[in-house]
Amino acid sequence: MGITDGDDVRVGVLSLHNSKETKAILNAVDDLGHAGVWLRRENTAINIEDSELTVEPEIDVVANRLLLSNTEEPAELLGLATTFNRIRPMLNEPDAVLTAIHKFATAATLANWNIQVPDALLALSNDRLNQDRGRFGSVGVYKTAIGTHGGGTWKVDLTDPVNPKVGNRQAFLQKLIERDETRHRDLRVYVVGDEIIGAMYRYAPEGDWRTNVALGGDVQNATDELPEAAAETALYATEVMGLDYAGVDLVEGDAGWFVLEVNPTAGFKGLYKATGRSPAPYIAKMAVEAAGGEVDDERVAELSATLDDSAPASMPRVEPPEQEEAPIIGYIEEVVVSGTSGSTQALAKSDTGATRTSIDTRLAAEIGAGPIKSMTRVKSGSMKRGKARPVVDLVIGIGGKQHTVTASVEDRSHMDYPLLLGRDILEHYRVDVRRRADADVPDDEREEEYLE
Repeated sequence: MGITDGDDVRVGVLSLHNSKETKAILNAVDDLGHAGVWLRRENTAINIEDSELTVEPEIDVVANRLLLSNTEEPAELLGLATTFNRIRPMLNEPDAVLTAIHKFATAATLANWNIQVPDALLALSNDRLNQDRGRFGSVGVYKTAIGTHGGGTWKVDLTDPVNPKVGNRQAFLQKLIERDETRHRDLRVYVVGDEIIGAMYRYAPEGDWRTNVALGGDVQNATDELPEAAAETALYATEVMGLDYAGVDLVEGDAGWFVLEVNPTAGFKGLYKATGRSPAPYIAKMAVEAAGGEVDDERVAELSATLDDSAPASMPRVEPPEQEEAPIIGYIEEVVVSGTSGSTQALAKSDTGATRTSIDTRLAAEIGAGPIKSMTRVKSGSMKRGKARPVVDLVIGIGGKQHTVTASVEDRSHMDYPLLLGRDILEHYRVDVRRRADADVPDDEREEEYLE
């Protein structure tokens, strides 16, 4: 399908989630005089009839904005992106995105091209991972290979062993790179094509060391004073990864700049807050030109001074979906709980009155839950002020489904069950109070339901 001079280009943005970035790109395409088309579940189909292919809605080029790092079945979405990639030009092709969402695959790719990355170790066996953990020092970084918004990333005490998997996700060790011990920061550089749109320093919020804006990190404009070495590294890393647009995360160590991640679906909010520039019109321009269309460069620069994430004209009308019946969970349920050093089965009580899941201190220690992210104040019974309790990341498996939650840690030794499932998990289920995994335990041995 070719584009003739003067024709509008129909830019499809492939995005099944309701993101501000997708809306901003679509609005930028429209504002540049072309047609943005949101490819969503409600309106998208690919038809083969008599060996002829048609795409609904009709598009000339695709900008891939599929979020793969937080979905349970990324292969399904990769297959969808690959299908589009076989029949239309695509920005951020699926092969490159697959590598980028896997943090260790990213590190391996960059290292193979002589781009400096922190020392790291991925091992499939527990023995091999822990045999070599001492070379990372007493404190290191422990990550799930796939994760987003800072989830699945911990600073860990390496005097204790770690596990090669967290839940069903592969994990690895990485050297902690820090120059300023008072407040951790890194550098996010947003690249589109061979151009740096903006850069910002990101500072970890109080009580945390992760700099993600989604976690409350502060930002500071670094565009005009971007170190040349960092700029060159970000551009080169994007090229090596095969991405058309990306947020490149770097950290400065004593030996120079290290690349931490190359994010194919990096958010715009923090960058716009820090720099006053939006990548959306630059991505729109790249897509239009990939299909043979033309745009006004001055208009692109003008549009970059705003972040228009209002509902785009191409947003399909969404009919109210039929409500799928939520699966049933028992009042007492057997679950698999995972931390940084292992997994174990445990009995958990469902409590629809609790906002947050909680775990017993001894069980938390057994599986290596943590480290402590922050403190939260939890009200209990008739107590008005509540108690301050530490909170940690946990992965809880129920019937084959994985839930990553931030759970409070408390002494539950006087309770029958070491885990209490709160609404952060129960919102996905219906609770059947008659169903209990400990049905063979005599009633007079069950004390907890009366004590809590």
